[in-house]
Amino acid sequence: MTLHVLQDTFGRVHDNLRVSVTDRCNLRCFYCMPAENVQYLPRPEVLTFEEITRFVRVMIGHCGIRKIRLTGGEPLVRQNLERLIEQLATIPGLNDLALTTNGILLPQQAAALYAAGLRRLNISIDTLDRDRFQQMTRRDSLEQVLAGIEAARETGFHVKLNAVAIRGLTEEDLVPLAMLSRESGLEVRFIEYMPLDAERSWERDKVLRTETMLERLEQEIAPLVPLGDHAPSNPAVAYGFEDGRGRIGFISSISRPFCAHCNRFRLTADGKIRNCLFSTEETDLRSLLRSDASDDDLVLAVQQSISAKKEGHEINTARFLQPDRAMHSIGG
Repeated sequence: MTLHVLQDTFGRVHDNLRVSVTDRCNLRCFYCMPAENVQYLPRPEVLTFEEITRFVRVMIGHCGIRKIRLTGGEPLVRQNLERLIEQLATIPGLNDLALTTNGILLPQQAAALYAAGLRRLNISIDTLDRDRFQQMTRRDSLEQVLAGIEAARETGFHVKLNAVAIRGLTEEDLVPLAMLSRESGLEVRFIEYMPLDAERSWERDKVLRTETMLERLEQEIAPLVPLGDHAPSNPAVAYGFEDGRGRIGFISSISRPFCAHCNRFRLTADGKIRNCLFSTEETDLRSLLRSDASDDDLVLAVQQSISAKKEGHEINTARFLQPDRAMHSIGG
C-alpha cells in the first residue's frame, strides 16, 4: 500500500485528526455557542459511525494518521458512542485515541467507554466556583462535572483538565485549579480565549495571556519550571511546580501561536474537512462517503485540503477573519 503523507506547502506533516461526532451540547458556554435558539444539524446530515470509521481507516492506512481525538459539541450526547470507540480502537496503526468532554455524562458512560478501548480523556472545567460556572456555561452543572472527573479517575482513564482563561472573568480561578492539580496529580491546561464564539463578542483585551497566568501562579503558589518534554506539534507547553507537586499546561493560541508546527486537521460532524481550526473554507467529504467514491478519492480530497492550508491563523494580523462556524459546530 502506498503511503500518501499529508504534507502542506510549508512542510508540515499532518498525522493528527480531530473528529467531531455531534454539534449538540448539554452546556451553553458563551465562548462556544449561543445561549438560545441553537440551530443544530438535521440528523441525516450527521455522519454515521460507519462513515466515520471508514474515513478514519483510510486516513490511518493510506495517510499515516496516528492520533484521533473525538470531539463535539459534547461527544457523550451522541447515543451509543461506545460503539464508535470500539470500531476505531481496533483499527491497526492507530497509536492514540482520545476524547474531549465536559464530563457531565461520565458517571453513566465511563465504564462502557473504557471497555470499548478508550483510555485518554480531556475534561473541560473552567472554574471551581459554582456561580462563575453558571455564568460561563449558562447551566448549574458544576457538581456533575466534578462527579464526572472522579468517575473517570476511578475507571482508570488518563485525565487532563482544560480551562479557558478569560481576562476580567477567570483570574480568580487560576490558583484553585492549580491547587487541584497539586492535590490530585491531574494536569490542568489553561487555554487562551479564542475568537470562536457564536455571538462574536471576543475581544483581544479579554485574552488572559500565558505570561500573566505564569506570574500569578508563581507569586501565589510556587515557582514554575518548563518540563522540557514538549513536542513542537503539541499545542500545550507543560510546566511543573519547583517542589514537584502539580503539572500545568498552557495553550497560548494568541500570545504564542504554534502554527509553524501544526499537525492537525478536523472532520466536522457533517463531514467537512477543515485544515485549520480557524479556516474559512471546507472540503466536503460527506458527499464522497455517500457515493461510490474510492479510498483514493477520499485521500485526494484530503490532500488538496491540506495543500491549501495557510501558514497560520492570522489572529494577530489585520487579515484575520473569524470563521462562520462557532466552536461547537467545528469541533475542538
